[in-house]
Amino acid sequence: MKSTTRNTRSMLFAVLAVGALAASTAVSAASPRRGEAPGIYQQELAVCGHNQQDRAACIREAGAARQAAAQGGLTSAPDYRANALARCGLQQQPDDRAACEARVLGSSGNTQANVDGSVMGGGVIRESVTTIVMPAPAMAPEPMPMPRPMPRPMPAPLR
Repeated sequence: MKSTTRNTRSMLFAVLAVGALAASTAVSAASPRRGEAPGIYQQELAVCGHNQQDRAACIREAGAARQAAAQGGLTSAPDYRANALARCGLQQQPDDRAACEARVLGSSGNTQANVDGSVMGGGVIRESVTTIVMPAPAMAPEPMPMPRPMPRPMPAPLR
């Protein structure tokens, strides 16, 4: 009887030890590291499960980003707008370049821009509509009226 009590007690202590180890790991993972703004990791974890990404993959990526930030591997977010404008600079035609910049920067002048979709949804579609007022076609001068043919005399009556 004493050996069963000892085994039960040993197993209970083992389970408690594993639980304590798991709890300490969770606390250390949730606590901010040196150089890290408090709460960023928790905010990233809060997003997991509310997006279309696998929850386990989301948690792994949040942890990897946290580790990279602790090592100084992450910098501020890239300037996507400057990157997009640089790609617009590759357009050969000035009109194409202007249309590309209008799509990136939004509505300006006689161009209206519209952005639809999301990256998580499969893609962002940028559309720009430029209104061009065409000049009225030059009216050709009216042609001179054709002269009316001269009336023919009535033929003489037959006798």
